Amino acid sequence: MRRLLIPFLFAGLLVAAPPPITLDVDASDAPRRLFHAHMRMPVAAGPLTLVYPKWIRGEHGPNGPIDDLMGLVFTAEGKRIPWKRDPVEMYAFHLEIPPGTKSLEIALDFISSPAQEGFSSASSTTADLAVLNWHLVLLYPHGVASDDVTYAASLRLPQHWKFATALPVRSESEERVSFEPVSLSRLVDSPLIAGAHFRSIPLAPGVKPLHRINLVSDSESALEMPPDLVSHYTHLVLEAGALFGARHYSHYDFLLTLSDQVGHFGLEHHESSDDRVPERAVTDDALRRATATLLPHEFTHSWNGKYRRPADLTTPDFEQPQETDLLWVYEGLTEYLGFVLAGRSGLFTTGEARDYLAGVSAEMDHRPGREWRPLQDTAVAAPVLYNAREDWSSWRRAADFYEEGLLIWLEADVTIRNQSGGKRSLDDFCRSFYGGKGGAPAVATYTFDDIVQALNSIAPHDWREFFETRLNRTQFHAPLGGVEGSGWRVVYREEPSGLARDTELAEKFSDFRYSIGIAIGEDGVLNHVITGMPASQAGIAPGMRLVAVNGRQWSGQILHDALKAAKTSTAPIELLVRNGDFYKTYRIDYREGAKYPRLEQIEGKPDLLAEILEPRAH
Repeated sequence: MRRLLIPFLFAGLLVAAPPPITLDVDASDAPRRLFHAHMRMPVAAGPLTLVYPKWIRGEHGPNGPIDDLMGLVFTAEGKRIPWKRDPVEMYAFHLEIPPGTKSLEIALDFISSPAQEGFSSASSTTADLAVLNWHLVLLYPHGVASDDVTYAASLRLPQHWKFATALPVRSESEERVSFEPVSLSRLVDSPLIAGAHFRSIPLAPGVKPLHRINLVSDSESALEMPPDLVSHYTHLVLEAGALFGARHYSHYDFLLTLSDQVGHFGLEHHESSDDRVPERAVTDDALRRATATLLPHEFTHSWNGKYRRPADLTTPDFEQPQETDLLWVYEGLTEYLGFVLAGRSGLFTTGEARDYLAGVSAEMDHRPGREWRPLQDTAVAAPVLYNAREDWSSWRRAADFYEEGLLIWLEADVTIRNQSGGKRSLDDFCRSFYGGKGGAPAVATYTFDDIVQALNSIAPHDWREFFETRLNRTQFHAPLGGVEGSGWRVVYREEPSGLARDTELAEKFSDFRYSIGIAIGEDGVLNHVITGMPASQAGIAPGMRLVAVNGRQWSGQILHDALKAAKTSTAPIELLVRNGDFYKTYRIDYREGAKYPRLEQIEGKPDLLAEILEPRAH
């Protein structure tokens, strides 16, 4: 669509080129989970509607936490202006601007949630650090594209805190930092981390533009990133450049928050990423391995998601709904490329990469919900599924377009390699589709047809049928053609891989999903009970709490030993389970021992997986 350039015109505001809206944020109360914001907006007399950001880019849903917006006061010329919330669109506020008014003052507070569930609206502060996403602390004029309105932001931090952000800094003092005026789109796309314990490490010093990894933590010792890990992240920068052939940013900042008190996730931005992991994730080897794909995934999004973006996800503001049907490309391909880059950069050894792929394959192959819900629907319904409860997820299905998308794109990569006799791969598609000239951030939209056409230019094939079949069919088993086509098959062993143990430690659960079909939190709560497997068949359900195994206080090791003993016993495994105020013993007649996924090489088949994971940068 061609956009016409016209003067700004909407109710309450009529200027040809308005000065920036100023946004002053006081984060000195961040340790109390409280942000204070003050805005000054040019206006004219008449009705005015202001909107709180609702559909947050990268979160793929109407997640703007308006329930944590408080203390909202509008004034002009020292007098309060009353406001009314729209009774249908509750993110919108209606005002009547008095005659002669040229500037509107807006005061608001935002309270950061103590809960760790969610994305940018999750817990984002501790006594010693804070993550600020600007969309949480501002309003914007209804009816104006976020590219077409400018904000001049400034920030006050607690004393002695340091910060990092992709925003260009205009001036800085001990009391306040001021940023260059930018569009609302760029402001929201540029989160900030700050804290008392801070470290910034340059990556790939010979590469332009500049790359840094910025760390903020609850302790000084947690910032001690080992030299080998710094080297792996340097190689991540190099390998991404080799994969895509161009960079669509003027600089890139990884914003890595190390804390056990904030929500753990990653959120992509064009010139940065908001990455949050456990406090010891860069100093503890097990946690390092368990979080190895996070930064490669979010870094990949600078190309797939921020530069090339599905047309249906490219909305003019934060009020218009997004259509998420192409998330199997946006997130699924990114999941695959993040896995590949983790292997190529050394964040995974080849063996760890195989174990990771085995885990993804097993998890997706134990989703009985695929018998009624096709993968495409998990993408279409993403705004709902992101916030769905964890219980019954094997039957409901979750945001499976991530992990199952990885499997589908692995199969696409293997198909290209086979179709071209090894002369081409998905790397060629990435350079063609996501490369180009490079330079400053830009957005180029695409459709499903564009994906099909681009793949056909690399390796002619019925790509439309390839994807539509895998996206729309309902069947019990996951699409493991790429795993097997790469020379491997999924098998199950009685002992977990090292990576599987690391994951259990990091996520604080005991995993028996592939034997009796349960995963147990450290408090004994059954987080997952897979429909159709032995525990479910015995009558156990998610949300119940495991108390004892064969009459003994439960632990992961006790249950593992019980599964092993049952292989040579005629007695059932007895699980004492609490369901609310009620206790019941469930007897499970199971003889196959513990099962953990691994990959086993298929005799006589070439190891394409090793080729895929081979480093490219020199």
